[in-house]
Amino acid sequence: MFTGIIRETGVLRGIDAGDDGARVRIEAPRTCDHLAAGSSVAVDGVCLTVTGRDGSSFTADAVPETLRRTRLGGCGVGDRVNLELPVRANQFLDGHLVQGHVDGVGTVESVAADGSQRTVTVRVEPALARYVAEKGSVAMNGVSLTVTAVAPDTFSVALIPFTCEETNLGELVSGSQVNLEVDVVARYAARWAESASWSEARRAP
Repeated sequence: MFTGIIRETGVLRGIDAGDDGARVRIEAPRTCDHLAAGSSVAVDGVCLTVTGRDGSSFTADAVPETLRRTRLGGCGVGDRVNLELPVRANQFLDGHLVQGHVDGVGTVESVAADGSQRTVTVRVEPALARYVAEKGSVAMNGVSLTVTAVAPDTFSVALIPFTCEETNLGELVSGSQVNLEVDVVARYAARWAESASWSEARRAP
C-alpha cells in the first residue's frame, strides 16, 4: 500500500525486454538504501517487486500484462520515473490510499499555466471516468492529486510548483501518456451501487 507521495525520481538506465516481459534497471540512490530483493516499490504508480540491487540502482520485472496496461511499456532509457516505498503503519497518510494497481492509461489533452500552478487536463476511457469525481482523489504516475474539474471523458488536476519540480509530472505536454489509479473508495462504492441495482432488478415483478 502507498500514499501517492513521491520521495524520489529515478532514472531508467536499462530495459531488457523479451517475450515474457521486461526487466528494468532504475538508478535511484535514496530509494536503494531501503531496498533488497523481494522489496516492493511503486514505479510511476506501478507496484513492482525488486529482483536485485547494485549500488545506487535496482532491477525489477514487468510482466506483459503490466506493460500492456501501463505506460511502462512505452518508456525508454533515460526517462525519469516517480518512486515511492510502501507506507509503514506508523507513517502519516499524507496523500490517499494507493494500491499500486494501475487502472489504465490516460492521455494529456492540455497543460495550461494558471499563475504559479499548471492545470493538466487528461482524457480518460469512460470505464474509468465514472470513478473520477470533482474534489476526489486520483493517482497520476503514482502522484496523489485532487481532481479540480470533470467532464464526460476528461478530468483536470492542478499541479503546484513543488510537484512539477519533484516528480515527472512537470514534464507533461499535450499527448503525454500517464498511469492512472482511481480512488479505491470510489471503485468499491460504484461496485456496491451496481450490486444494489442488480438486487432491486431481481426483486422487481
